[in-house]
Amino acid sequence: MSCVLHGLPLEIHIPLIDAHLHLDLYDEVTRERLLQELPGCGVESVIAVSMHLASCKVNHALAERHPNLVHPAFGFHPEQPIPADREIEALLDWIKRHTGNMIAVGEVGLPYYARQEALEQGNRFDLEPYVDLLEKFMLLAKEVDRPIVLHAVYEDADLACDLLDRHGITRAHFHWFKGSESTVQRMAERGYAISFTPDIVYEPEIQQLARRYPPDRVMAETDGPWPFEGPFAGQITHPRMISHVAMAWANLQSMAPEEAAEALYKNTRRFYGL
Repeated sequence: MSCVLHGLPLEIHIPLIDAHLHLDLYDEVTRERLLQELPGCGVESVIAVSMHLASCKVNHALAERHPNLVHPAFGFHPEQPIPADREIEALLDWIKRHTGNMIAVGEVGLPYYARQEALEQGNRFDLEPYVDLLEKFMLLAKEVDRPIVLHAVYEDADLACDLLDRHGITRAHFHWFKGSESTVQRMAERGYAISFTPDIVYEPEIQQLARRYPPDRVMAETDGPWPFEGPFAGQITHPRMISHVAMAWANLQSMAPEEAAEALYKNTRRFYGL
């Protein structure tokens, strides 16, 4: 890969896959520029996760225009109000009708941050509708035989694991995961995948997790357009940043950068059936 990210040299020459990207949330001009730049930066493809029905439709259209570059996942991000029942049914129906174009069900999960914010403000928060919706998505993933991409951190990850066990789902990807040692152990034993963002470069909590999670269950993501700090401060989040994820993970695993990049690449292809 011969590419420079605002003065940061990218030295890895293995193709990479951004395992979790909100492609539809970039403005149209930036989005098209990123897509055009990816091949030159060694990024083979991206997993484009969705926020809601409108988001699903945008990612579906992008995948049709860039069939080997954009792999869409369809779902409903949990850090937003639960829609009306008719809207949920419309979303689930739309996903079922477009299963052939879908690489995974996602992003779905539980609203940890929204719930914490409500509780800090002294407001009541009803988690049950989110649990019910997550179960609907799990049943859908099982029905259509697709992996599920989860937003579930800290204690929410334990609940998500309970639901995965209940429904016999093994192909689960916990993106940008944070959690307790016992939860990490449980997830590793069940073979769930996790992915690291560019904050692995500068966040001790993430680095500690990266040292101990099974290397054959790890992927790289950016979660763009979410912005990062450290050496990435002030920059637009670009999928080529996963090269820095690979290099940081290589260092934590005492692996050569090329070996680490190849492992991340193969893990992602295997998990998503690419």
